[in-house]
Amino acid sequence: MRGRTGSGPGFGLGDLDGLMTEVMRDTDASIGLLYLFPPGAEVLWLTLVSGVSPRVAAPWARAPLDISSPVVDAVHQRHRVWLGSQEEMSSRYPQLGVVVPYDFMLAALPLTSGTRAWGGIALLWPVRRPPRLRPRDSEAISTFCRKTARLLEVAHDRGVPLLPPREPRLLPTPAGRADPSRATAALRFTERLPVGCCELDLDGKVTFINPAGADLVGAGSAALVGNYPWEVLHWLNGPEFEDRYRYAVITRRSTSFTAVRPPDTPVLFELYPGGSGISVHITPAARPEGVAPREATPSGEPVGAMGLYHLTHMSAVLAEAVGVRDVVDLAADQIVPGFGAQGLVLLIAEEGRLRAIGHRGYSTEFINRIDGEPLTFPSPAARALATDVPTFFPTFADFLREYPDVPRFQNRSAWAFLPLTASGHSIGSLTLSYDQPRAFPPAERALLTSLAGLIAQALDRAHLYDSKHALAHALQTSLLPRALPRVPGLDVAARYLPAGHDTDIGGDFYDLVRGTTTITAAIGDVQGHNTAAAALMGQVRTAVHAHANADTPPGELLARTNLLLMDLDAGLFTSCLIVRLDLIHHRVHLASAGHPPALLRHPDGATEVLRVPPGILLGVDPDGEYPTTEIPLPPGSVLALYTDGLVEIPGTDIDDITDDLALRLGQDQSRDLDEVADALIRHAEESAPRLDDIALLLLRRRAVP
Repeated sequence: MRGRTGSGPGFGLGDLDGLMTEVMRDTDASIGLLYLFPPGAEVLWLTLVSGVSPRVAAPWARAPLDISSPVVDAVHQRHRVWLGSQEEMSSRYPQLGVVVPYDFMLAALPLTSGTRAWGGIALLWPVRRPPRLRPRDSEAISTFCRKTARLLEVAHDRGVPLLPPREPRLLPTPAGRADPSRATAALRFTERLPVGCCELDLDGKVTFINPAGADLVGAGSAALVGNYPWEVLHWLNGPEFEDRYRYAVITRRSTSFTAVRPPDTPVLFELYPGGSGISVHITPAARPEGVAPREATPSGEPVGAMGLYHLTHMSAVLAEAVGVRDVVDLAADQIVPGFGAQGLVLLIAEEGRLRAIGHRGYSTEFINRIDGEPLTFPSPAARALATDVPTFFPTFADFLREYPDVPRFQNRSAWAFLPLTASGHSIGSLTLSYDQPRAFPPAERALLTSLAGLIAQALDRAHLYDSKHALAHALQTSLLPRALPRVPGLDVAARYLPAGHDTDIGGDFYDLVRGTTTITAAIGDVQGHNTAAAALMGQVRTAVHAHANADTPPGELLARTNLLLMDLDAGLFTSCLIVRLDLIHHRVHLASAGHPPALLRHPDGATEVLRVPPGILLGVDPDGEYPTTEIPLPPGSVLALYTDGLVEIPGTDIDDITDDLALRLGQDQSRDLDEVADALIRHAEESAPRLDDIALLLLRRRAVP
C-alpha cells in the first residue's frame, strides 16, 4: 500500500490545510500542531504546524507514545487534555514546563474513528480569563477532529493513506489581495519615521527594516534581511533577544528588552507578535545608572536561547527513555531538527568494531559502508572514541586534509565527531554532519559536547535496563508452553505479545491440555507487571494443567485453583477462562473467573460474544463459585480466547471493542488459523497503542469432509 505525503490528484496532505485553517480561525488559536501516526511506529510525527515555525516546534517534532505529553495522553485516553496555565503545565508535564516557561492555554485532542486512532492535535491560546474553552471552541475542535479522522479513514480504506512527511509542513498563510499603492505608501511612511521599524517572520528572520532601524542597530538592510538578527549583530547574540522572540511567538504577548550596542549605546526593542510574524519597534534607550557598557561579544558566541532550550528538552526526554532503542530514536529525531544538523550517526563499540545503532539523513547504503569498521580504522569516529576528544571540521577542505580516504556522504560540508562517554569510559561516538560550512564557535562546541554526554549517560542506563528486561521476559517465556499439543480434528494458533518495553514482565498465560477424553484450553491474566506476577502465573498454570489432565470440569477446576491461590496468600488476583472441548459430541463447556468473554465464529461466518455468567476473580473469596455453561461447537467453528490487552483502549467502552473484535473475526475467512491470529493482533495494534500484554488462543473444530 502506497501512502501520499503531498498534495495533488486524489488524496494528499494538502487536503488537511483547509481543515486546519478553519479550526485555527474558528477558535482564535494562536498555534496549532497536527500529529499523525507513520506506519507501524509507536510515535506521533508532527505533520502540520500553524502560527509558529517548524524550527521553534522542533523539540516536539516526535511524540513517543511511552513518554507522557498532552497530545500523547489525549490519544491514550481518547479524550481532551486541557491545560489552563503555565502552572498547570509545569505540574502535569514538568519536562515541557522547563523548556516552555511561558504562560499559555493548551488543548490536545485525539483524531479517532471507531476504535482506531489516527493522530492528535494540540492548540494553543494566549491566557485569558476565565482560562477555559468557550463552547464555540469545543464545537469547532470536535468538528475538526471528526472531519479529519474521516478524511484519514477514507484515504486509508482507498489504499492511499495520508502519511506524515519526515519534516513538518508550515500551514500556508492565506494570501490577501495586495494593493501596490498602499504598499508603496506604507513603505514611504516607515522610511520617514525617526524611530526604527523591523519585521521578523515566524522563524525569527528579518523580512524588513527601515533606515532608522538600520542606523540604530548599526547594520545595513542588505546584511539583515533574510537572517536572524542575533547572528548578524554580535552584540545581540546572547540568549535574551532569541528568548524574547520565542516568548512573543508562543504567548502572542508583546514584550521588550534593552541591549547595549557597542561601545555604549542602549537600544530598546519592543516586540509585537501576530499570526504571520513579529513587528519590532526600535528606539534609543537610557542606560540605567550603575550599569556598565557591555563589551562586544566575539563572533558566534554565546549559544542562543533556542540551543539552550533544545539541550534542556533533550535532557528531559532522555531521562524518560528506558531502552536503547528509545534513546536512539529520541536522540535521532530530536537532534537533527533541533540543532541544525542534516545528518546523524550513532555508533557504539562492540567486539572491537563500531556498530551503527541509529542514523538520520543518510542512505542505508552509506551506513552499511561504515557499519562494523574496526576500532583501529583511521576514521574520525574511531578517533573520537579512542581519544575521548571531540573533533570538529568547519569545512570539507578541513576534513579532506586529515581524512582523504574516508567516504563523504553527498555534499556534506561540516562535521562534528563527538565521543560518547559514560561512567568514565567511552562507549561509542556521535557524528553530526551539515550541508553548509559551519564555524563551530567554542560555545557551540561546548553545547554539542554536553549533548553527547547526555546521550552517553542515557545509553548506559538503557543497556542495563535492556539486560534486565531481556532476563525478565526470558523468565516469562519459560513459564509459557514451549509448544501446544497436536490434536486430531482441531486447528490451534497461539500468540503472545508483550506490552511496550517500558513495562515490566506480565502475568498473561495460556495452555492447551489433552485429557483422557476431552481437550481443555485455558487462558488467564495475573494482576501486576513484575516477577511476583510471573511467578504466580507459573503456579496457576501448573495447577490448571494438573486439574485439566484429570478431566476436571471447568467450574470445579476454577474452584480448586481459587483455593490454591487463597492458600498461597500472594496478594494478587487472577482472571481465568477455562474451555473444555468434547470433539466427539461437538460440545464445549465454559467457566470464567472474571475473564473477558470468548468469541465464537460459526461455520457460516456469523460471530457472537460468549458472555457466560462469570465467577469472581481467583484469589479473592475462598467460597467463590464458577458456573459452567454448555454450548454446541459444530465442525468449522472457531473459538477465540484472549486477555484484556487485546480489547482495552483507555476512554473506550470495552464492550464496543469486544464487539468490534468479533466483527473482525467474522470478516477473516482465511483457512490458515495463523493468518487469522496475525490479523487480529494487527487490528489491535492499529486501533490504539497497547498498554498491556496480549495473549491469544484460537481453536477451530475442523470441518468434516
